Amino acid sequence: MKICNFICPVFFLVVMLFSTCIHAEEPIIKEGATLIKAADWFSFTEGPATDDDGNVYFTDQPNDKIYKWMPDGTVALFMEGTGRSNGMYFDDGLFLITCADENNQLWAIDIKSKEIEILLNNINGLKMNGPNDLWIDKKGGIYFTDPYYRRDYWENPEQEIEKENVYYLLPSGENVVTVDDKLVKPNGIIGTPEGDKLYVADIGDNKTYVYTIMPDGTLENKTLFCEMGSDGMTIDNRGNIYLTGHGVHVFNPQGEKIEHIEIDEGWTANITFGGESLDILFITAMGSVYTLEMNVHGVK
Repeated sequence: MKICNFICPVFFLVVMLFSTCIHAEEPIIKEGATLIKAADWFSFTEGPATDDDGNVYFTDQPNDKIYKWMPDGTVALFMEGTGRSNGMYFDDGLFLITCADENNQLWAIDIKSKEIEILLNNINGLKMNGPNDLWIDKKGGIYFTDPYYRRDYWENPEQEIEKENVYYLLPSGENVVTVDDKLVKPNGIIGTPEGDKLYVADIGDNKTYVYTIMPDGTLENKTLFCEMGSDGMTIDNRGNIYLTGHGVHVFNPQGEKIEHIEIDEGWTANITFGGESLDILFITAMGSVYTLEMNVHGVK
């Protein structure tokens, strides 16, 4: 009886430890994977967005062009005259929604015809500061950040909206709601595939926050996620959040840093997942774009 009382707990402990090792999550980067420079002939790359086939569209913002990276590694010009698009995101795979900050607008670009529709031109009659990055929820509503970065190509650089806010364009497109007006300079933004949480980086205050998304699209329960801002952002199937700036910094859902991917460029602007299985990390950094094979994958 005494032997059983000793052996049984020990056996149970061994089984639990073995089970924990078996089910421990593997590293997020595929073993043996190396960073690949996919192309390097740009001025400043931004705004990567992935279509339903795993192709990644990204901007060369100063040159007013959008390029397309394909899973076979090919990079080709998609479009010129993009309104100097910055952040981008696909809406149901049919339209590429862009932050066209040449005239401080939100655009919808038809991928097949390349026809352009202006979704938003102002807020309450005032020119926006310069929509920078966006995320689209399952209802078709658009969350976007509107920091002020004075552009040399603006004919009228006057800032008409004093605060640099986060907005929500309702799915109907008929109304815009201010969902946070307490940030210094909001920039990167991403939501969870379930549509219950939104992450927003305040690059001006070097912080990233997480919010609860309410049924009407408003935000509640603003909570500090980590003490780091970001230019662009993405999320993987484990709920890890990827922030950019000096390389790529990866945080688990608890806000703990678990990985740093060093990029040999002056600035890492934005990031997404591409490829047929969404397991290729696609990184825009200054004049180049990079890819990296991953064990995790992107989500929509």
